[in-house]
Amino acid sequence: MPDLVRKIDFASARPESIPTLLRNQWLVTNGLGGFASGTLSGEVTWKYHGLLVAALPSPEGRTLMLNHLAESVRRGAGPLISFAGASSSSPSPGAAANYLVDFWLENQQPHWRYRIGDLEIEKRLLMLYLQNTVHISYTLRSAAEDVTLELRPSMHFRPFESAVGRPLGDGYEVRSHALHYEIVSHEHYPPLRLILEGGGTEFTNDGGSTREIFYERDAARGYDARGPLWSPGFFSAPLHSGQTLTFIASTESWHTLLALDPEAARSTEQERRRRLLRIAQPAAQVGVAAELVLAADQFIISPAGRIKDAARARAAGDELRSVIAGYHWFTDWGRDTMISLDGLTLVTGRHQEAAWILRTFAQYVRDGLIPNLFPEGRNEGLYHTADATLWFFHAIHRYEQVTRDHVPLQALLPVLRDIVERHLAGTKFGIGVDPDDGLLREGQEGYQLTWMDAKVGDWVVTPRRGKAVEINALWYNALRLLEGWMRSTGETAFADQLGQHAARAQASFNARFWNEAKGCLYDVVDGEKGRTDDAVRPNQVMAISLSYPVLAPERWEPVLHVVKEKLLTPLGLRSLSPDHPDYKVKYSGDLRARDAAYHQGTVWAWLIGPFIDAWLRVHPDHPSRARKFLEGFESHLNDGCVGSISEIFDAEAPYTERGCIAQAWSVAEVLRCYVRTAGSEKPLKAESD
Repeated sequence: MPDLVRKIDFASARPESIPTLLRNQWLVTNGLGGFASGTLSGEVTWKYHGLLVAALPSPEGRTLMLNHLAESVRRGAGPLISFAGASSSSPSPGAAANYLVDFWLENQQPHWRYRIGDLEIEKRLLMLYLQNTVHISYTLRSAAEDVTLELRPSMHFRPFESAVGRPLGDGYEVRSHALHYEIVSHEHYPPLRLILEGGGTEFTNDGGSTREIFYERDAARGYDARGPLWSPGFFSAPLHSGQTLTFIASTESWHTLLALDPEAARSTEQERRRRLLRIAQPAAQVGVAAELVLAADQFIISPAGRIKDAARARAAGDELRSVIAGYHWFTDWGRDTMISLDGLTLVTGRHQEAAWILRTFAQYVRDGLIPNLFPEGRNEGLYHTADATLWFFHAIHRYEQVTRDHVPLQALLPVLRDIVERHLAGTKFGIGVDPDDGLLREGQEGYQLTWMDAKVGDWVVTPRRGKAVEINALWYNALRLLEGWMRSTGETAFADQLGQHAARAQASFNARFWNEAKGCLYDVVDGEKGRTDDAVRPNQVMAISLSYPVLAPERWEPVLHVVKEKLLTPLGLRSLSPDHPDYKVKYSGDLRARDAAYHQGTVWAWLIGPFIDAWLRVHPDHPSRARKFLEGFESHLNDGCVGSISEIFDAEAPYTERGCIAQAWSVAEVLRCYVRTAGSEKPLKAESD
């Protein structure tokens, strides 16, 4: 299987496009939730940028340990030339604008090539899987003599989401162990261990120096934008033609980080990634889909902080697995995990991990709810969500359909039954079935319980309290799924009860949600003060796309037509129709301005999945036509975070990428749809057909 290469050629790029290209980003993860990320230029422009964001046990959580590496080369006794990674106190594309020839991903691993006169240096970066260890390697590709590489690390140990202006604390201390070095903080952080591997290396301890960095993206987002970085000195070593030097930074023990030399670490990780491609579904082993298989790997994690939960899972013969919702700032979210499970684990052939994820979340069920999210550095989840638990049923069903493995379901059935019974009786946050019509209502003052969950202070931007359209589509789907599962176990009496609840909910749904004037569905009925919300939003496609569509078939095509005409873009669906007075074209500015636009027009990539499912339900014999709805994502893989898919986009052209640079459900749903539209699957039919 050939390696997957995605390349950006700066040498042939138009001069006016280079500053934008240099500000595009890259991302590498370690399977623990930790990561390395930055701009292609090496500039530090965001508080999340760093070469080692370590996933540490609670209460620390993800911690920025190595922020920056200034890279320079000296030829003989000549001047020191900074060729990359030169950050400053003002916004600038830096030295890379002069010397970077091209950037490429090889099996999603980043590489850079620099040309300084007749010198050519190749750089690559690797994070070791399930370690807080990063390798940055430099190879001299040209024939030259007397070349010295100099690397100056800079750091500011801090929680990765904290303000960049946070004080450095009580300072740092350098401790040496032969040619191995530790940077020790007088706070509670583990030591940062540093090595330059390759022969003839030296470290010059210059007493330490501090400089101020300007964080351009933080300034644009209305946050503290200037902060200190401290450097202990610099590493240097001769670099000969064809030779490779590797800089290693780690919070692991010396024994662990030295267990694999750089070449062994590289070959091991290359083989792991090739194996991921081999086990994926055949349609996901080539082209863009194959790239997304490797992008999907970035989100599946063994949560580093939840030690007790991991021990409990292992005692039961499982492993603790979860899904990071998005990089840089999201943790693992229940809703995102369940929506993403199919694309991240089933399309990719990672069935065992899918089962672990389902059982992991089952152990967290409280009061009939799975957690909405796990806050950074905490073991306990937050449960303020009305839909995550209902997506749990959908994820279990997809697992069964793909794997034909019924063992996890048998173990989960008591949990699923309890969830439905608690929803019927009423549970937290006002979530419960209305006895008057059998529809599911939700809402509590101060909480945002659906996926449209933007909140600034006490302002819930889109509260959607009442009976939301997708919540009831998911509720009906869950009832029908559990009904079938109960019948298969012989519990026909309970199955009959579930069938009655489902039939009543379906009848009420079709009577209450149909908006004759617009030819589509209301977004919320029985809302605050009894209001009905007729805003045209994408949530209504779930009434068609799920395994058991709640909407009457004769209304599928009109709904799909409205959604296609008003909400469809090349990169997903708008969250609100442009003809609504609350519609926002751009997602930008400070937190309040951004959240005001978050679900008020902003395009969401993940919604292309339910849209294509709904479209194929109406047009089951035309997967190639559905594939055209994905065309915009291929060019996007060169923008934003190269090789991945952003969380959101502006509502209108040029559809600038916004939000998280890499989002789990964006990658998962686009990948799933690439496979879905490859023509290898049977046409999508409703389970009730």
